[in-house]
Amino acid sequence: MRSVIECVPNFSEGVETSLVEEIAGAVRAVPGVRVLNLSSDPAHNRSVLTFVGDAEGVRAGVLALFEAAVPRIDLTRHRGEHPRMGAVDVVPLIPIRGATLQECVALSRKIAEEVATRFGIPVYLYEDSAGSEGRRNLADVRKGEFEGLGSRMERPDWKPDFGPVRPHATAGAVAIGARAPLIAYNINLGTKDLAVADRIAKSIRHIGGGFRYVKAMAVDLSARGIVQVSINMTNYRKTPLHRVFECVRSEAERHGVAIVGSEIVGLTPADALFMAAEHYLRLEGFSSEQVLETKLLEEEG
Repeated sequence: MRSVIECVPNFSEGVETSLVEEIAGAVRAVPGVRVLNLSSDPAHNRSVLTFVGDAEGVRAGVLALFEAAVPRIDLTRHRGEHPRMGAVDVVPLIPIRGATLQECVALSRKIAEEVATRFGIPVYLYEDSAGSEGRRNLADVRKGEFEGLGSRMERPDWKPDFGPVRPHATAGAVAIGARAPLIAYNINLGTKDLAVADRIAKSIRHIGGGFRYVKAMAVDLSARGIVQVSINMTNYRKTPLHRVFECVRSEAERHGVAIVGSEIVGLTPADALFMAAEHYLRLEGFSSEQVLETKLLEEEG
């Protein structure tokens, strides 16, 4: 069976549509790669690309992405609500079929070495690829963002895993690593008060004593006149979407604020949505086997 690995790189451009398309187009042109989704957010000034392939296809796709993004994105002029330290900010590798997490770890190291050598960009290995526990968490690796990279990299404990010991002048640094599936999930609040979103984010994220498998931060969506709780769900089975949604709704009501909507950025495993449907519809004995499209795909496979 041909292996399938998912790659979900985030790059620091979400405003200039033509530029985003040029960068994504470079990946689409790679043989053996299939682009599944492209999502851009102008407020975050960030795009998320999802593509799949076997190990060699994913490797070639990542290199094509850097080839296109590095000369086009200048972080010295970049402004956006989302934290970032690189033109290509993070490159996660996720085993989907016929590949193991350990194989994705090995692939991440191979890609990291090539990125560092070809583009002169410092690379940090994170999540399951990290060489130490202090580098597993992306938020820890990215702390200080692009502007703080230079002074941070002067410390011996923050020497990159691959590449130069100073940031690339316009492309910064990148985090590359293997991990389990993650859901990028945002909840929008009907208020302009960023402090409310910040308090809610702190209450639900693991580092603040909240859910074990939740990372969250507050984002100001000034163009829409609202704020957002931006969430990464790192294990949707142990911390499901509906549980986080209900907690955010409860916390927002304490502040007299309503939820005006939520969104999933990029792709999500179907099971995460099935679990939410089962919860809200009070389904008894429900199984994904009852989903028509799932059965059709099983028959075709």
